[in-house]
Amino acid sequence: MPETITISLRGGDFEAEVLKDGSGPPLLYLHGAIGQKGWAPFLDALAKKFTVYAPYLPGYSKSNGLDKLDDLIDLTLYQFELLDALGVAKAHVVGHFLGGMIAAEMAALSPSYVDKLVLAAPAGTWRDSDPVADLLSMSANDLQNDLWSSASSSMSLSPADFEANARLKAALAADRMQDLTAAGKFLWPIPDKGLKRRAYRIKAPTLVIWGENDRIIPPVYAEDFAKLIAGAKVSVMSNAGHLLMIERAEVFADTVADFLS
Repeated sequence: MPETITISLRGGDFEAEVLKDGSGPPLLYLHGAIGQKGWAPFLDALAKKFTVYAPYLPGYSKSNGLDKLDDLIDLTLYQFELLDALGVAKAHVVGHFLGGMIAAEMAALSPSYVDKLVLAAPAGTWRDSDPVADLLSMSANDLQNDLWSSASSSMSLSPADFEANARLKAALAADRMQDLTAAGKFLWPIPDKGLKRRAYRIKAPTLVIWGENDRIIPPVYAEDFAKLIAGAKVSVMSNAGHLLMIERAEVFADTVADFLS
């Protein structure tokens, strides 16, 4: 089980709740907008090879200070302060959706902090022909359905993945409004906040992973990140939707660990 660390930043303006487990090179995991945060089986797997830090972003769980952040750049700079407070000078950074957008910005704004970069269905670009789903306008039922792969079934998932899916679906409704309030500040009205102007600064070896059945942000966006980040590798995961790291936890963890190692 991970330990919970509470860190005060900027004289108490921020209280960060961070989960930590494992040993080995440091790995910072930044969760997405909705559907998964905290700890999950794929992080257990990664903690066998890495020291995993999984903070709750400001506005999620007990991490506060959201009102002190005006935009995505503020949120990105906050991550550097958090790493400094944790005593981590450089880490592998893995991020999903909103967390992926932050991870890419970290690698662009201050490349020295990021060893290798893994972006799982990251936000950050925009196509009028293939719009990213508007999470704020979706009903609870639509959101519940679209987070998962329509191709997934109990036959395609390991028992651990299936159990994690069931727990996550049960918790989603309870946290939905808090999560969307925090995420909307950085994703609304569209998630294009200028990364394409800064991506040339990303020096970290990068892996972009997408679920082939992602109905929140279509897999075609993987092409954008492959073009923006020099040398980026792309992996499209079969039988997985937006929450690919939950639906296919074992495959996801193996893919990430192989790349980072």
